[in-house]
Amino acid sequence: MNGDHLHSPNSVRPAIAIDGPAASGKSSAGKMFASQLGYRFLDTGLMYRAATWDAMNNGIDINEPEVVSAVVGKMEFSVIDGDFGENLILVNGQDVTRFLHSTAVDVSVSPVSAITAVRKIMVAEQRRIATTGSIVMVGRDIGTVVIPDAPLKIFLTASAETRAQRRYSEFIANGTQVDLADILSSIEKRDRIDSSREDSPLKPASDAHMVDTDDLSLNQVVALMFELSREII
Repeated sequence: MNGDHLHSPNSVRPAIAIDGPAASGKSSAGKMFASQLGYRFLDTGLMYRAATWDAMNNGIDINEPEVVSAVVGKMEFSVIDGDFGENLILVNGQDVTRFLHSTAVDVSVSPVSAITAVRKIMVAEQRRIATTGSIVMVGRDIGTVVIPDAPLKIFLTASAETRAQRRYSEFIANGTQVDLADILSSIEKRDRIDSSREDSPLKPASDAHMVDTDDLSLNQVVALMFELSREII
């Protein structure tokens, strides 16, 4: 793994942690929130997706942890800012961002993320990025493992049904025909794997602010985050 190229602002402010399950709105809300604060943004889930894509692209069986770990350890990885503040993920110099939300990666990312050696590689890189400050980081274990001393931790939640509907709408908007029941099943399976894994399970930090996004619009979620941030910014 090698470094990131995320733009660093002049004044460094503490990193902010946002966690939550799949399709809880972390990435969309976190990106907008970061933009309002003048912070950088990092969706750490994309890092695990990149590792998953790279393993699959190399023909690796994701159920062989040692082989997956070896491939991920050799992966040349970097994050750069896109024109609209979004994260672009480069693997071995290639922009692979567009491949990372495929259904194939969706199905395999949780098992790969549960591999301890993979998490060690990713967490070390995420902590290094966090030390540069002035960044909103979203993921599954940011507030509990990556930056447990973050002054603001937010945990977004929503029902599996709501999250499946959101993901379904995203696929349809992109012209991808999918079955809602399949997406719901996939999300429920990912929740089980993410919450029950031994290493860094998905759970809110004890001092995280819980935000239920079921009945909230994206703008309402971001407005709530902004209110919570007033104490530390």
